[in-house]
Amino acid sequence: MDRAFRDGRLRVDWAGIYTNIEGGGMDFTRRVVLGTCFVALLTAAAGMKARTAEDAGRKEIDAFNKRYVELHEKMDTPGILALWEEDGVDLMPGDAAMVGQKKISAWVEDILAKMPGYKVMKQEMEFHDIHVCGKWASEWATEHQVVQPPDGKPVIESYGKTALVLHREASGEWKVQQEMWNAAPKP
Repeated sequence: MDRAFRDGRLRVDWAGIYTNIEGGGMDFTRRVVLGTCFVALLTAAAGMKARTAEDAGRKEIDAFNKRYVELHEKMDTPGILALWEEDGVDLMPGDAAMVGQKKISAWVEDILAKMPGYKVMKQEMEFHDIHVCGKWASEWATEHQVVQPPDGKPVIESYGKTALVLHREASGEWKVQQEMWNAAPKP
């Protein structure tokens, strides 16, 4: 470093950059410090905005999940299917991929037609690893369902795991883009 004091001036040679500091005014240093502070503030603000957006997205997904479970418990097939993207994909074990609301709806209606008088008594889903990134979200859930068959037959208790990929439409509403389900053992 080259320091030359002349009439209260300091000349600094750093990587070929000469800076003059006159009369105690540290022009270069002040700019560097202020610039660094500005970048730090922008970074912090961006991080806070991202966390705020992620928190808001998480609250939206929590509300979606609550509605999703309620509709299953009520056996509200039209309500459930309204939560699906028009081109949604359902992946069920042992079946080919079902693509589109119409195909998924036909599959659900076929199952319900084979189960007249059955009633969902309990639908529990515990959601895990909820990730929100802009217009997309992913999560998985453990599921417990209790179904009462007609004519006093014993209840059917089932357990499963579900993976969901959700998409936020232009309206702000979250929809199921993809679902994968499989059975799980009783915990």
